[in-house]
Parts: sequence; C-alpha cells; structure tokens
Amino acid sequence: MENEEPIRKSARAADAIVDAIETRIASGALKDGAPLPAERSLMEEFGASRTVVREAITALSNRGLIEARPRFRPVVRRIGYDSVLDTTSPVIKRLLHDPVGVRNLYKARVFVERLLVRDAATGANREDIRRLKEKLAENGEAIDNSERFYQTDVAFHRVLYEIADNPVFTATHEGFVSWLAPQWERMERLPERNRRNFAAHEQIYTAILERDPDAAEAALVRHLDAAWDFVSSTFFADMPDA
Repeated sequence: MENEEPIRKSARAADAIVDAIETRIASGALKDGAPLPAERSLMEEFGASRTVVREAITALSNRGLIEARPRFRPVVRRIGYDSVLDTTSPVIKRLLHDPVGVRNLYKARVFVERLLVRDAATGANREDIRRLKEKLAENGEAIDNSERFYQTDVAFHRVLYEIADNPVFTATHEGFVSWLAPQWERMERLPERNRRNFAAHEQIYTAILERDPDAAEAALVRHLDAAWDFVSSTFFADMPDA
C-alpha cells in the first residue's frame, strides 16, 4: 500500500505532459512530422523524471499522436481517422480470437454497408456510377483468378464507402479489410464461388443504378449473409470455444 502513492503521482505527472503535448498538436503548435522535444527538454519543462517523460511518450504513442521508433526522436503524427483505426486495431485483433468477437465485427460491417448502399441508391452521381461499373467489370473479368477476384471484390465494396464522400467511411473500410483479411485469405476460393459473388455484385449495382434503395439493401444483405455462411467455419476452425 505504501508504494501506491508514488505510482499515482507518477501517473498524474505523465498525464499532465500528455495533456500539454496533445493540446499543442491539436492547436498546430506541433505540426505533422515535427519532432517531439527531446527528453531532456521535457524533463526540464515539466520538472519530471526521465521515467515519467517516457511514460508520457508511450501514452502519446498508444493514442496514435506520435510515432516513436527506437534510437529516433518521436515525431508528431497527423491526427486523422486512420490514426484512430491504427490505435484501435490491437483491440480489434484480439476480438478476432473469439467467435463472438468475429461475428460482431462482421455484423458491424453488414450494418455499415446496408446504410451505404441505400445512400448510394439515392445519392450516387454519374461519376460514382461509372466507378462502380468499372470495378464491377474488373471483378467479372477476374472470376477465373481467385487472388485477383478477391482484390477486385474489395475494390468494388470500397466504392460503396467512397460514394458517401466521408473520410470516416473510407477509413472504416480500410479497417474492415485489414482486420478480416487474414481470415478471408484462409478460405477456399473457387471460380464457381466467385461467379456467385459476382452475380451478387451485379444485383447490388443494378439496384443502385435503378435508384432502388430497398432492392440495393436486400441484395447486399443476401450477399453478405451468404458470404458469412460460407466462411464462418473457416473463421472458427482454429478456435477451441467455437
């Protein structure tokens, strides 16, 4: 018990440094790519020990606010949606070791894409439709090449995220791809399965082209439900609690 007070004081001191540095980054006083002040300078400025300063640097790195590398001065990272995803990725990846966590993450993807296809059906412009059609064509051309088909499948779905013209959604797509790709890559891919997925993409595209949000959502849900049925056994194969 008698050691707890020094630990609490150390944590509070580190938090004060973190708050000060975070404020400088948010205000632009410390810009993207700028080096963090040297440890000695931070020690003098805040009257803190080297241990406390290093705790603060670790906390800033865990929040995605700086990039810390061995033997190099930490540098400020651009505050963006990708930084948030980088910070949360370790947590998400731990969830992927649990069947319930995998299912919940996939359900989150379905929920997001249901909204996106409805938005695309009502709001996609001519250029959006052109890009979606282009990715659909590339997907169809890759049916007999499963590795290429997977890449074009990802690209087709990415356009759905891009149509919303919101960086939150495009960053979220990158997160879903990076989190789920290791499991996706383990499943058996066959041209017949690729053809069914392509047909589902065609249905989604047609509903968007015809400005029918209900049909677009229904096609998307059928597609992702079928995909889940096909790959869930792969997700759970190595999970003892499945």
